[in-house]
Amino acid sequence: VVASPQVAEVKRLLRDQADAEAAASSQRFFKEPVSAYGVKSAAVKKIAGQVFASLKKRPKAEVLTLCEELWRSGYIEEVGVACEWSYALRKQYEPGDFEVFERWLREYVSNWAFCDTLCNHSIAALVEMYPQLVPAVKAWAGSGNRWLKRGAAVTFIIPARKGLWLDDLLEIADQLWPDQDDLVQKGYGWMLKAASEAHPEKVYEYVLAKKEIMPRTAFRYSLEKMPKEWRDKAMKK
Repeated sequence: VVASPQVAEVKRLLRDQADAEAAASSQRFFKEPVSAYGVKSAAVKKIAGQVFASLKKRPKAEVLTLCEELWRSGYIEEVGVACEWSYALRKQYEPGDFEVFERWLREYVSNWAFCDTLCNHSIAALVEMYPQLVPAVKAWAGSGNRWLKRGAAVTFIIPARKGLWLDDLLEIADQLWPDQDDLVQKGYGWMLKAASEAHPEKVYEYVLAKKEIMPRTAFRYSLEKMPKEWRDKAMKK
């Protein structure tokens, strides 16, 4: 398969700045093997913007196809560019784009960074624009795929901080708390922590009610933004 000119240009610019030592050290953040050029995230953003300038007038579907080409490579930095590009299109989002993003999550996400970048930005923006998609994201909590399960929680980090959809978020947490996967636990713990910024009392009550059964990782995460005396009380045996 011949790479499209824009994707080829992204790869060339990334190769020019590749740093083997940095690439090797990026592995320490992941349990799964990752492919990396070792390019800093600020430089990746800059490359994304530089090449995107030539795509601004292109139809959204064409740009999303290029994003998918980058996703397929599995390189951290190429996925970073793909996520920058799909998020740059957010003013043009339509409900049907959900199927594309969900497919990327299902087929190409292989680590927490890919999951969080896609869900926090493109998917979260889409769901805020079209709240009728909330149930579709909630449904991921029942999936057998760890990244869909984490995605069910981390998609709502930014909406949660704004105070949106608290009942839905607590239902997602209800589905996820029995999960043994630490990346899923950290995901919904983070979601609860974000929700506590807008709804401290309600989230605190929820967390206290689940104290005996919620895994410690998620429990600790969810309390991080609470007042110190609340945290101390919750942590008491």
